[in-house]
Amino acid sequence: MPTIALLDQTGKKLKDIELSAEVFGIESVNNQVVYDVVNAQRAAMRQGTHDTKGRSEVSGGGKKPWRQKGTGRARQGSIRASQWVGGGTWGGPTPRSYAFKLNKKVKQLALKNVLSYKVNNNSLIAVNAIKFDAVKTKDFVKFLADIKAEGKTIVVVAPEEFTEEANLSARNIAGVFYTFANNASVYEILTYKNIVLSEGAIKYFEEVLK
Repeated sequence: MPTIALLDQTGKKLKDIELSAEVFGIESVNNQVVYDVVNAQRAAMRQGTHDTKGRSEVSGGGKKPWRQKGTGRARQGSIRASQWVGGGTWGGPTPRSYAFKLNKKVKQLALKNVLSYKVNNNSLIAVNAIKFDAVKTKDFVKFLADIKAEGKTIVVVAPEEFTEEANLSARNIAGVFYTFANNASVYEILTYKNIVLSEGAIKYFEEVLK
């Protein structure tokens, strides 16, 4: 079982804790599973609001431009056909959702893989609790400095530990994202260099992902 130091909010080491080998101890990352989940999450982020007007959506064209025969010109049925300037677009994009479904076990396996990857690369920092009494960005900056979380950092707490004081304190810090465990995605965890987990978040992942 992997072991990691548990810090308090000032960066002082309290003790060593053992992490679940099933959740945090995968030695060889399954790149394909992680890729599939990240691809699905990025696809779900797409708005899909692109749109072009077909010939039934543009105005005009109610009258046949000229008679079918006898003019020497190609037959035409409507000035709103796609070959006309101002006509409708043929085969253009319409609003759609790019989201696609993945099995729950695949998403859980990918999450376990990225958490294990962070442990293997010494990028996971465990803190016993993350609490702020007031909304102060400088306090959150000091907290990150005390625990030596340098660079882009995602801070994850258990759902019941999430507070607006901490959320608002972290919101204006570039490269820092504060969230709760059941909202943290594989894509977000990979995006940030460090992941800071509260002890409650560690227990949450170990319970949910086993």
